[in-house]
Amino acid sequence: MAEAENKHDKFKRLASKRVSNAIKKIELIGHLSGSSYESTAEEVEKIFTALQQALDGAKEQFSAKTPEKKKFEL
Repeated sequence: MAEAENKHDKFKRLASKRVSNAIKKIELIGHLSGSSYESTAEEVEKIFTALQQALDGAKEQFSAKTPEKKKFEL
């Protein structure tokens, strides 16, 4: 009988696949800079703002697991 996958191994397996897929998709976005396409600086800024917000949100989810101790002050 196969050994059950533990949580860390499952994390590593899924993270490897998902990060690789995300990188490939980001590379495809970069291809939009080619001469076959036309964009404005505003459109490009919107793309990278959206991507950065998504990254920041994902990173925040990891940070939320270990909340910082807050001091109470009056």
